Amino acid sequence: MTISGSGIRRMRLLRSMKQQHLAELLGINQATVSRWEQDQLSLSPQQAVRLERIFSSSQHAAADTALKRLVEDSVRPVHLICDVSHRLLSASRPRQAEWRAPLAAFLGRSLFSYASAEIAATEQSLDERGWHEGRLLSLTFETSANDDASMPIAAGRVTWERITLSDGSAGRLVTTVD
Repeated sequence: MTISGSGIRRMRLLRSMKQQHLAELLGINQATVSRWEQDQLSLSPQQAVRLERIFSSSQHAAADTALKRLVEDSVRPVHLICDVSHRLLSASRPRQAEWRAPLAAFLGRSLFSYASAEIAATEQSLDERGWHEGRLLSLTFETSANDDASMPIAAGRVTWERITLSDGSAGRLVTTVD
């Protein structure tokens, strides 16, 4: 597959995808995507194949839309994040009611800076548990409060569930269970 830099940019923008997100999906840095789009760097054959897979996966985007709707309509406090970057993808109304700022203030931004000590520690243990390799698809643990004014996390039990999104990236469904 031969694709121009402007073609990469056009395909990325048609999917409302940031350069950083495309870079995460490809396991490269954002600067590489930028150089491709400016025709300063060529794709390797392997990168071209992976890029084609990512861009052709939009036919399954309806599944992500349905997932987002299910999250938003949930009666439980739940939100969906990118498993790698922790960017907020969607949140239920009960979850949004816990926050002291509107959803738009958090959507598309990493939520990791709001993590409690237990959430951060659990995140650090995911590799050894086989989370990223798919050996562990769900994890429930206790967390303490984070004492953050804009995005408070109450002490309680949290369940993380790893799911695959239509672009091949991993998402994480975060549910308060207590």
